[in-house]
Amino acid sequence: MIPLKRRKVSLTVSQQNDTCRFPHLSIFILERKMGTSRRAFLTRLGRSKGFRIKETYSSSITHIVSENNSGDEVQAWLDNQTGRDTNDTSSSVCLLDIRWFTESMEAGHPVTVQDRHTLQVKPKPNIDPNAMLMKSYACQRRTPLKHHNSFLTDALEILAQNAEYNDNEGRSVAFRRAASVLKALPHRVKSMEDLRSLPCLGEHSQRVIKEILEDGSSREVESTRRSEQYQAMKALTGIFGVGVRTADRWFREGLRSPDDLIRTGQQLNRAQQAGVQYYDDLQKPVTKAEADVISDIVEKAVHAVLPGAEIQLMGGFRRGKEVGHDVDFLITHPEEGKEEGLMPKITNWLEEQGLLLYQKTTRNSYLEKMDGPARAPNNMDRFERCFSIFKLQASAESCTSNSTASVQDVSTGSETERHSDQHSEASDWRAVRVDLVVSPYSQFAFATLGWTGSKLFERELRRWAGQEKHMSLSSHALYDSKQNLYLRAKTEEEIFAYLGLEFIPPSERNA
Repeated sequence: MIPLKRRKVSLTVSQQNDTCRFPHLSIFILERKMGTSRRAFLTRLGRSKGFRIKETYSSSITHIVSENNSGDEVQAWLDNQTGRDTNDTSSSVCLLDIRWFTESMEAGHPVTVQDRHTLQVKPKPNIDPNAMLMKSYACQRRTPLKHHNSFLTDALEILAQNAEYNDNEGRSVAFRRAASVLKALPHRVKSMEDLRSLPCLGEHSQRVIKEILEDGSSREVESTRRSEQYQAMKALTGIFGVGVRTADRWFREGLRSPDDLIRTGQQLNRAQQAGVQYYDDLQKPVTKAEADVISDIVEKAVHAVLPGAEIQLMGGFRRGKEVGHDVDFLITHPEEGKEEGLMPKITNWLEEQGLLLYQKTTRNSYLEKMDGPARAPNNMDRFERCFSIFKLQASAESCTSNSTASVQDVSTGSETERHSDQHSEASDWRAVRVDLVVSPYSQFAFATLGWTGSKLFERELRRWAGQEKHMSLSSHALYDSKQNLYLRAKTEEEIFAYLGLEFIPPSERNA
């Protein structure tokens, strides 16, 4: 008997030599409940008989063949691939039992499809069309920046944030998924009936929504918002360089604010020291006008040390936001390898101009052969990057047309000269968080997708890739576990296509 691994490989070797005798048929064999080796055997058999057997599903498929699946199961799988309404009967795809395929193999040609070959799909009860259009994954939905249900989503996001503060990631994600569904609705929710059949709305979220719809507010949400723990954790995690665990430890030690850290003489690392020193500035939203000025400065810095490099404004601003809490940039160069070691050169240029109040640079530690399929997909990439705090002129918004002036107007000074008592309300500059990321050109499309956000949208993309496509997606690459290979892409559109998803532009990824 030929070993399993050898049989899988031989499929791709021989398939190109088979002649298609029935071009009007395009068959997809569903692996579900069948297994890889049997599907490979049936694929080889079909091609040897002159049938066109496709490896992946596409709109060109005319016949789907499955074994040991009900019609409802195959229809549900098909709906997941196409994003169609289950009640939509316009599809011309034939859902067939394996018997049709085996009889066709014996006959040497496609036999006539009879009732005994066809998988029956039970009609679904009438459901609100709005609900049917709402897919369960956020990466399947278009979520605009402005929506109709902020009075509900703000409440759910407070509970999500509080769950995160309490190290309950599962509950936090559940609340955020519920909020994401409400953001994608094309209308304002007026009653619980509007939520009928919507995905991702757990019992807890529905209780909160019901109370807000009936009473105007939720006692749980208001109690959480006013709680000492929530307010303290929000203040402490708002410090640059402070995570949930550190903030929780400080809270248990009786600390409630940045002032408490100063008063008690807490031991802080460099990032946390900068976070406390510039706390008030970093709590203020960054405007799009300020982001544009910083973009001009970064572009000037990058081109000064690497001509021909490409710079892209990322994060919420790429999704169309007018304000944000920081500014993210992705940098690359069309000639692979020229971007290596770029970040220290950029930061040196910025420091010479007196533009950096704080910076920490990390090297690129990603190795595809080691970190690809073996590494669980998550939101942490391994690019060369710099977490920094920029010193930006307060008049920056009026200088968007002259980035050179913005650079020259920023006063220079050493690290020791920058003290919080010198930075008063009347200061002519402010501190702004800026993240700089350098990506190799071959990974730029994946990095662009990963750094555009939103956070939940990216999480759902990775979940879809793993659970629905048996792929591993990161900001570096897309790996297909079935084919045992990396899928290369030059654009975000290509990545969505690999994943079998409709392309969603950045402005509608605000999940």
